[in-house]
Amino acid sequence: MQEGKLENTLIGTLDMNFVTLEKDKVVCTMPVGPKTHQPMGLLHGGASVALAETAASIAAFLNIDPEKQYTVGLEINANHLKGKRDGIVTATATPFHIGRSTMVWDIRITDEQGDAICISRCTMAVVTKK
Repeated sequence: MQEGKLENTLIGTLDMNFVTLEKDKVVCTMPVGPKTHQPMGLLHGGASVALAETAASIAAFLNIDPEKQYTVGLEINANHLKGKRDGIVTATATPFHIGRSTMVWDIRITDEQGDAICISRCTMAVVTKK
């Protein structure tokens, strides 16, 4: 992941930042503000899902051979547990399953106090390059 490649993506647009990049744990943050609000001034559920899928996607990437494979999102779900108007949210992705053709990641999004904002599960497909 090169910084310039992320700049003009959703990751850059939403100012996501990577804190931990390990095969069994990816942590990334995102500021909560006008870019990520819904009309009532709360964190948009879609922004939370974008953060969750980003964490899972990067985690999956760290578990493949990028010369021979790539990963794509297959399914994601999310339960939004608590509203947030400002500050920072942190997504932590850990694996449920790392297989040859699929991976399933648990993503917990928390606020600065560690309170759960959103819980998500993301299934990633592992595709062999042709």
